[in-house]
Amino acid sequence: MLTSLQNPLALAGRILMAFLFLPAGLSKIGGFAGTVGYIAAQGVPMAAAAAAIAVLVEVGGGLALIAGFGTRWAALILAGFTLVITPIFHAFWGVPADMVMLQQTMFFKNIAVIGGLLVLAAHGAGAWSMDAKRGT
Repeated sequence: MLTSLQNPLALAGRILMAFLFLPAGLSKIGGFAGTVGYIAAQGVPMAAAAAAIAVLVEVGGGLALIAGFGTRWAALILAGFTLVITPIFHAFWGVPADMVMLQQTMFFKNIAVIGGLLVLAAHGAGAWSMDAKRGT
């Protein structure tokens, strides 16, 4: 039974995964100066360039997941991006006690997302994708 659901589940999974990245990237465009300030406050050098990279990765990667276009590469890039930013922006070990639970939850949520992205990179987008139409 689950085999017959493989393609719709793969499509749904790609879309749901994209919902984490696409809105985040679009909101960075709309509030670019604030995003740069927030990134700089976390001690990230060249905050404007980092913000621009984040927009490209989140928007481009999110759209790629939805379309199932270059899915394996998009998933790997998003996984690497998420792995790099997670300890910077969700450092639960260095926040006030009243913020630990929130930041710890966000940290481990991102770790789980990385796992999902790696599975997507390993298995591909499924038949309902641009990748399948292109034979890749």
